[in-house]
Amino acid sequence: MSTDSTNSTSANGLEPFRRRLDVIDEEIAKLLGERLDICREVAVYKSEHEIPMMQPDRVKIVRERYLTRGAEAGLPEDFTASLFELLISTTCRLEDELMEELAAGAEGREAA
Repeated sequence: MSTDSTNSTSANGLEPFRRRLDVIDEEIAKLLGERLDICREVAVYKSEHEIPMMQPDRVKIVRERYLTRGAEAGLPEDFTASLFELLISTTCRLEDELMEELAAGAEGREAA
């Protein structure tokens, strides 16, 4: 049996793992999309109630919860911390941009 044939057979054995990973990746993408949708709703609520975008106490609570859940799932702490920072920076930027748009729209309506 040639090396190419052996490598091909071995790679085919990876297919069940790859299919399982593909399903998980799809679920992760859907959940992240849901998370961002909720953050958009939060931005609208904050804007309507004049609540500042940044809520440092909430960020601290969520960060600790992420680190704890990551540790419970056996994830490396640096990975969990980096993932959290990416999520928070993305959601804060999204909220900030949306709240600015909403404020600009409100100012435009008031000027009219």
